[in-house]
Amino acid sequence: MLNTDNHLAQRTQRRPSRPGFTIVELLTVMVIFGLLVAFAAPRIDVARFRVNSAAQVMGTTMLTAQRQAVTQQHNIIVRFAEDQNRLRIHEDRDNDNTIDANEHERSVQLGEGVVFGKTTAPNLPMGAANVTFTRTIGGLKAVVFHRDGSASEAGGFYITSLRASANSNTPEDARAVVVERATGRTSWHRYRSDGWQKVF
Repeated sequence: MLNTDNHLAQRTQRRPSRPGFTIVELLTVMVIFGLLVAFAAPRIDVARFRVNSAAQVMGTTMLTAQRQAVTQQHNIIVRFAEDQNRLRIHEDRDNDNTIDANEHERSVQLGEGVVFGKTTAPNLPMGAANVTFTRTIGGLKAVVFHRDGSASEAGGFYITSLRASANSNTPEDARAVVVERATGRTSWHRYRSDGWQKVF
C-alpha cells in the first residue's frame, strides 16, 4: 500500500504544469488587435456591405417565393411597399389577389441604410423605374408567381444605399434583382464603373 502511495505521489509530481497566458501577454494581444482594427476600420465600406447583403436577401426572397408557388400549388404575390422599403409576400391560397383570413402575409425589410432606387447608374433592359413591374395589387406594384413557376410579367427592381440616394456620386452602390416571366427565374446584379455585372 505504501509503494502504491509513493508511486502515485511520483506520478503527480512529474505531471507538467499546464501552459497559460499571463495578464501582460493578454493585454499585449488586445492592444495589437485594437491597432489592427483602428487601421482597417476606415477601409471598410459599410454602406456597400449593407447593399450587397440586401441584394442577396432580396434575390433569395424572390427565389423562395417562386419555389413556394410551385411547392404549394397556388399563387404567391410579392408586393413592393416602396415608401416603407420592404417587400410584402402574400400566400394567395385561392388565387383571388385578396388577403383572406386564412392566408398568410409576411414582410421583408430591405435593411438598414438601403432604399429602392439606382441614382445615376444606367438602366438595365427591364426599365428605369425603381420597381419596373407594371401590375398593381392593393395599390402597390406587384409580381405574381404561379404554380407552374412562371411570373406574371418580366421585370425587377433596383436598390441602393441611403448614401447614394442622398448623394448621387456613388452609382456603384446600385444593385438590381431581375425576374424572367416564363421561368420565374430570379437573378441579381451589381453596378460597376464598367457596367452591370450578373452576380447570381
